[in-house]
Amino acid sequence: MAAAFDLNDLHAFRAVAEMGNFRKAADAVHISQPAFSRRIDKLEQALGVRLLERTTRKVQLTAVGRDFARTVQQVLDELDGALLGIRGFAATRMGEVTIACVPSTVYYFVSQVIRRYHERYPRIRVKMHDASANEVLAAVTRGEADFGLNFMGSQEPEIEFEPLLEERFVAACRRDHPLAKKRKVTWTELAAYDNISVARSSGNRLLLDQALSGLEGRPQAIYEAQHVTTMLGLVEAGLGVAAVPSLAMPAADHPLLVSVALADPVVTRRIGLIRRRGRTLSPAAQQLYAFFGEMKGKRKSASGRPAPPRGA
Repeated sequence: MAAAFDLNDLHAFRAVAEMGNFRKAADAVHISQPAFSRRIDKLEQALGVRLLERTTRKVQLTAVGRDFARTVQQVLDELDGALLGIRGFAATRMGEVTIACVPSTVYYFVSQVIRRYHERYPRIRVKMHDASANEVLAAVTRGEADFGLNFMGSQEPEIEFEPLLEERFVAACRRDHPLAKKRKVTWTELAAYDNISVARSSGNRLLLDQALSGLEGRPQAIYEAQHVTTMLGLVEAGLGVAAVPSLAMPAADHPLLVSVALADPVVTRRIGLIRRRGRTLSPAAQQLYAFFGEMKGKRKSASGRPAPPRGA
């Protein structure tokens, strides 16, 4: 009697076909590496062909394996799509989606989208890889994340960049700070106070350095942090002011923090969805990707209301 295989074996094969690495693929399907190897062996025995060429360093698909990988991808995607579309079953559908995003987008933007997605698919686990812009780009390029949310990637040949919104940098300060009552403030005015900045390795720092190059009297940092969210914590503690993306700011009714439009010059960044060019997303990932696409051109506060910066 010929050996049989099941859906778990197909999911395992798809994972190793995408990642080219047994350890990473085993982690992706949440089993040990020996158990993962047994699944692949069982699949090959059932089919009577070699799907993979294994070496000590890497795994490559055979010619038959490449053809079979395309078929498996199509079959699993069609099955997942059908199951997600069945009313009542979508609420019980299990799965996992990994997204990579810059931290400044998480608190008041990504969280809103994830909440809506969870209400629709409560048993699909969403893993968020919050990291620097360069790390987010690398995670998507390497296939470690299904897709990402970033302000970098539009110039990368391996990446598809779908713009979502454009936001300006604003001055973040406490409500009791002298700048809080202004409708807008220049960078030179901002430089008169203790400034908090992200580290030189940050993509935001690179963007600001390029935009403000040659500007006399530009702000000089007294404090540095790795992430915008940490900067806001320091601002809230009264240690100074900071230039931050408006998306990172809380709602206008926040008890301690306020944002003031920065001008002369106005500095903006474009946030977009990034995905590896040519990669087909799983139905669960495609659904979440579409949820983000519905937010195109919109910017929400923590309470869900539009939150333009003061003076915008």
